Amino acid sequence: MLISLHVKNFAIINEVEIYFKNHLNILTGETGAGKSIIIDSINCALGAKVSKDIIRKGADFALVELVFETKSPAVFEAMNSFDIPMEDNLVIISRKIMPNRSIYKLNGENVTRNIISSVAQLLIDIHGQHEHQSLLNKAKHLEIVDRFAKDELGSLKEELSICYKDYIRLKQEYDSAGIDEEQRLREVSFLEYEINEIKSAALTSGEDEELGALYKKYANAHTISEGLQTIYNLTGYNINEAGDNIGRAVRQMAKLVEYDEKLNGLLGQITDVEELLNDFNRDLSQYLSDMDNYEEELNEVTKRLDLINHLKQKYGADIEKIIKHCQECEEKLLKYKDYDIYMDKLKASLSEKEKELEDLSKRLSDIRKSKAKELTAKIKEALISLNFLDVKFDMTFERSSTYSADGYDDAEFIISTNPGEEMKSLSKVASGGELSRIMLGIKSVLAEKDEIESLIFDEIDTGISGRTAQKVSEQLSEIARHHQIICITHLAQIAAMADAHFIIEKETDGKTTQTHIRELNENQIIEELARILGGAVITDRVLENAKEMKELASSSKKYKM
Repeated sequence: MLISLHVKNFAIINEVEIYFKNHLNILTGETGAGKSIIIDSINCALGAKVSKDIIRKGADFALVELVFETKSPAVFEAMNSFDIPMEDNLVIISRKIMPNRSIYKLNGENVTRNIISSVAQLLIDIHGQHEHQSLLNKAKHLEIVDRFAKDELGSLKEELSICYKDYIRLKQEYDSAGIDEEQRLREVSFLEYEINEIKSAALTSGEDEELGALYKKYANAHTISEGLQTIYNLTGYNINEAGDNIGRAVRQMAKLVEYDEKLNGLLGQITDVEELLNDFNRDLSQYLSDMDNYEEELNEVTKRLDLINHLKQKYGADIEKIIKHCQECEEKLLKYKDYDIYMDKLKASLSEKEKELEDLSKRLSDIRKSKAKELTAKIKEALISLNFLDVKFDMTFERSSTYSADGYDDAEFIISTNPGEEMKSLSKVASGGELSRIMLGIKSVLAEKDEIESLIFDEIDTGISGRTAQKVSEQLSEIARHHQIICITHLAQIAAMADAHFIIEKETDGKTTQTHIRELNENQIIEELARILGGAVITDRVLENAKEMKELASSSKKYKM
């Protein structure tokens, strides 16, 4: 569940911190107080795009932090896959928004927005106006059925997705492979030329780097030789050169040892120096001798590098890519030389993959159709409880002319809200308020199987009042038995069902405006319900009505706080 929300410098919020409770959390307030900003801030922390203008005027950054407590194995698995540690079953998501960038953190670790989104979708489900409008998209309907049937589907959708990708790859290869005999012969000739050009070069991995080092050496051979000759002269054995001076020192030290045997150690050291210098001069002399024919070596290295660079321009940026290109050409050449056999194999592979795709799609479709009957029956019951008294609700299935990663089903929900009316698609029947209730009905059914612990409802009361509002409040309370719900509402019937009631208020000093949030006690809840019921004038009778409404709501609950 969502334990707390901390928001700082976000729009008209200076700084607020809310501690949510289990079951049903209700947020109310005057129009324009900033209720939608609370949902916007949560969406922001979970990766939604925001304008840099969202940063409160005068602030350098905005910050939103969410703290979740969870026992979900799926969340533990996801966190482990990203190597993010968890303590006390807590997941802390934060986003710091600055004018030019955002920083996301997950349990203190810097992460990407995609990682935040992948974890967040396991923790919280946000339902607002955009989501119930998404019911007008048929693709959403299949997604709902698949979510309801997830236990029966298992890994089937993943298998189908992999199969579909393989099928598309084979189909593209087959469609592009068809050529006439003249073009085939041209391709064979072209491939043979490229293979021969690369193979005749006899390339070896890393050769270009070694040649580059040799080229650098031989191109600077004159400078190297001059410098080494100077060093050789400085360390040689002519008069006053290092070798001559060290030799004298050795002879002098040998004489002094006759007078003091303790000097033997120093004699050994100076003797080692003389031997090292002698070895150094010998190696240096050999290196200088090897540099005598550097012009010939430079010519050979240059020609080899030119050849390799020419091949790089044609076939790849490095030797490994050139060799890989050659291997691909050899594979293509085999196909074109045995073209009929290749096409027959490709056609057989495509046919086999299409049969596999058909079988997987049929299995998926059969499960969907079976579960759709169960789902639509449950949704119908939920809609009746939401005051759709004569509703009919079903799902139609047709076969699409093409395959997709989701199979071949073209399906959608259909509804009739009045007796004698023909069942039609949601887009042709349902109003905005009805769509909101239909989505609530769907959520209530999915909640039975859904492992997501926290649900947020914004604008769930759009276009409803009276008895319908009462039914919606009862449905929310029913979902709240097993899930944490956070709901923004304008209706007293829904607000009365709250297990925790928060009020959102806006205040101004004439220069700045701020939004505040606070949890209400029992008396304050009655006053807020009275405000919603009575508007500007709150009489004793309105207060009595508010008190009675709260008592009735509390007595109707099927769970205890």
